[in-house]
Amino acid sequence: MTDEKQKKHDEFEREPVPESKTRGLKAFVGMYAGEHCAGTELMIGPLFVAAGVSAFDVLGGLFLGNLLAVLSWMFLCAPIAVRTRLTLYYQLEKICGRHLVTLYNLANGVMFCFLAGSMITVSATALGVWFNFPMPGLNDLYPNSVGWVLAVLGIGAIISVVAAWGYDTVSKVANIAAPWMVLVFLGFGIIGLRQFIEVTGAEVNSLSSLWNLCNEHIWKGGAPLPGQVKFTFWHVTFFAWFCNMAMHVGMSDLSVLRFAKKPWYGVASASGMYVGHFMAWLAASILYALQLHLDPSNTNVLPGPLAYRAAGVAGLICVIVAGWTTANPTIYRAGLAFQAIMPKKSRFAVTIGTGLLATLAGMFPAIAMRLLGFVALYGLVLMPMGAVVFTDFWILPKLGLKQYYAEHRSLKINWAAGIAWIATLLICVALVKSGKPQFQIFFVSLPGWFIASALYIVISKLTQKGAEA
Repeated sequence: MTDEKQKKHDEFEREPVPESKTRGLKAFVGMYAGEHCAGTELMIGPLFVAAGVSAFDVLGGLFLGNLLAVLSWMFLCAPIAVRTRLTLYYQLEKICGRHLVTLYNLANGVMFCFLAGSMITVSATALGVWFNFPMPGLNDLYPNSVGWVLAVLGIGAIISVVAAWGYDTVSKVANIAAPWMVLVFLGFGIIGLRQFIEVTGAEVNSLSSLWNLCNEHIWKGGAPLPGQVKFTFWHVTFFAWFCNMAMHVGMSDLSVLRFAKKPWYGVASASGMYVGHFMAWLAASILYALQLHLDPSNTNVLPGPLAYRAAGVAGLICVIVAGWTTANPTIYRAGLAFQAIMPKKSRFAVTIGTGLLATLAGMFPAIAMRLLGFVALYGLVLMPMGAVVFTDFWILPKLGLKQYYAEHRSLKINWAAGIAWIATLLICVALVKSGKPQFQIFFVSLPGWFIASALYIVISKLTQKGAEA
């Protein structure tokens, strides 16, 4: 890439975003709507049905959980992003030291690659319908046909190029695709309800009769499908809140919201939460519940066939484009993480390589088929460093302690941050391994955030006072 092009696509990886490059609210509304009303919604929605959730639990849990997620973006992530205008990765380097942040960036980048891979998997299921090649089932771990591998490879290559071109391109793609996708997802829900009424013979002429249909045929509660965890109201609430924990509580969206003119632009996340993580999840779960109603033995969670049954070719196109708009910013974030490890390499080249890694992950359906558990895991892994960033920015100065301590002392490792990260993960894993229902992986991140914050404060006080003594 020439110097002129490099300057044009400069993403300010190691300096604050200048005021002239900040963007208005519209750019973030479109990006969040496009990213979170996407192909993975056709995976997650059906998994709620597979988890045996009831109508009240899914509707109430999604409303509350998505509200908590929006508030997390608004009051935890966005204020720091706008005040510092630094990527998460450069900010962590100043806090944690080069060696520690390298380990974190590696974990962060790999987890985002796996997540982007599951989105590529979703898009590939649409091509599976189009070209009629075998596709993986709910419990498959490995690719099961040449056609599947080629479909994932082709979609992954296109997504990688868009992500590598930078945030402007990612945002433009999202803004173009989001309005159309929203309408198609709404169509999925309406068509699914209409088909349910037809096959059940139910008479739906009031809200109470619609509620009866939902309780008796769609979200019936009861036992989950084999291999799935039973979901309650609190499972749904915490999943909706923390499925994007790495981005808001974990602070990964510092890298995106540093372009926002105002901190309250974090409210733009509501376009993704209530359009994507509410309406689209419900619409997708209706389609899957209809599939099970028609054939209880067909437990496969394949977005392509689900969308095609509801909306034909338009549904297939929606699945493909929806996978793109979700994977694009995810690969962009992962590319920034890897580029922070290799600052002398161009972000464009690093992001292309990141996209290839995500494409490889997408060939293996195990991640997409276990998406509920995976997103809880990746949020848990990245959450403690989000607590460290929050504490370093807001709390340490009030306690008379130094911000950006690794930069201040030229440290390669800030042990306060390192111990807080690793110790929190060990504690949370131990809680999960205890087997107690209240310590399932969906629930431990909330106490984990407070554990990480407390550890970082205590160890920072010990190490900083000790260094000055």
